[in-house]
Amino acid sequence: MEVKLWMAIPFALMLILIALTPLLFPRFWESNRNKLAATLILAVPTAVALICMGFGDKLAHQIFFDYIPFIMLLLTLYVVTGGIRIKGDIVATPTVNTLILLLGYILASVMGTTGAAMLLIRFLLDTNKQRKYRTHTVLFFIAMVANGGGVLTPLGDPPLFLLYLRGAPFDWFLKLAGEWFFLGLALISIYIIMDRRYYKMETRENRKRDIKEASPLRVRGTVNFFLLLLVVLAVMFVNPAYIPAMENGPVVLKFLREILFAGIILLSWKMTKKGIRNINHFSWKPIAEVAILFIGIFITMIPAMMYLNAHAGELGLKEAWEFYYATGLLSAFLDNSPTAVAFYEVATGLGPFEGATVAGIAPELLQAISLGAVFFGSLTYIGNGPNFMVKSIAEQEGVEMPGFFGYMWKFSLRILLPILIVLQLLFLGF
Repeated sequence: MEVKLWMAIPFALMLILIALTPLLFPRFWESNRNKLAATLILAVPTAVALICMGFGDKLAHQIFFDYIPFIMLLLTLYVVTGGIRIKGDIVATPTVNTLILLLGYILASVMGTTGAAMLLIRFLLDTNKQRKYRTHTVLFFIAMVANGGGVLTPLGDPPLFLLYLRGAPFDWFLKLAGEWFFLGLALISIYIIMDRRYYKMETRENRKRDIKEASPLRVRGTVNFFLLLLVVLAVMFVNPAYIPAMENGPVVLKFLREILFAGIILLSWKMTKKGIRNINHFSWKPIAEVAILFIGIFITMIPAMMYLNAHAGELGLKEAWEFYYATGLLSAFLDNSPTAVAFYEVATGLGPFEGATVAGIAPELLQAISLGAVFFGSLTYIGNGPNFMVKSIAEQEGVEMPGFFGYMWKFSLRILLPILIVLQLLFLGF
């Protein structure tokens, strides 16, 4: 039975729900229980329809082998990094904020965008707590640390890891260093100009208080750096490429990586002093919000992805820049991991290719898909998992964050998208 386009309506409603409810009914949307109820209203009928149509296997695969690994990775990184306290309050000058953003941009490809974002977001917020104008700093943090910085290795962002499992060499992504450097340079240059302007707008009292309350840096919960290394190694090596039994062996082996993640979570919770998490204002609410919203997204997006796959040949995609925008724009509204895989499958259907290939497709197409999936993830709050987490943590600390459309209008459409267009012209051509 073929999936019809109208079956993507619950997914569209899910996006509208996330976009408009915080604006129209903010008190209602504050409760994760209300989010769960709204999500189930859209996700359950979609799941039932898929089962009745004979697509129960796709539903099960999406939940058990896409959603659960996705949320377990986010949960593990959230718990582990939540146990690290970079204590101290540096004077929040534009230079200091710039250095924090650049550090996160570099770390994103080493420990993943989620790990780098969760490690540094609280420190960044603490550093800027005496400042009135902080929203722009968090927005650039989402673009640089929670997204763009992770393009250099398969560890940086989940879609690159999926492409790595499909045959892309681990070090191939280093070939994207030019694009990584350009995006970082463009964003940080604009940020410096904006932050200097906002810094001049700060009151004299705020500046004096910032200097007066400054304190030296200290790092607590250092055991979690070792656990973070275990997370990286698990993502890198605990997969069917290195352990074939994970694909065809017993069920328990299929979830070996997630079992290890659960063990790391328990170790982090037991080995980290409770006071560290209290100081970090650690709360389950941000990760619970992500888990609730993304179960709805993962389920309701199945018909949309199936329709796209079934009609891939009708898309007319051939050039690298076309794959870049197609992958990127869908990644901004769908989860970027299945989007990257979907367009990878479209690319494989264009063969045979002349000259050398990477993971079975032309290198320029793999380049375009990788860049689109990672860089466009910050075009909306739902483009990448850490976006929502950073937004929620920032709001928890009193930062006034724009809503779904406000984020796009104030930041992504005015600042980010023009940079991504220039990047395409420089590196992908026509």
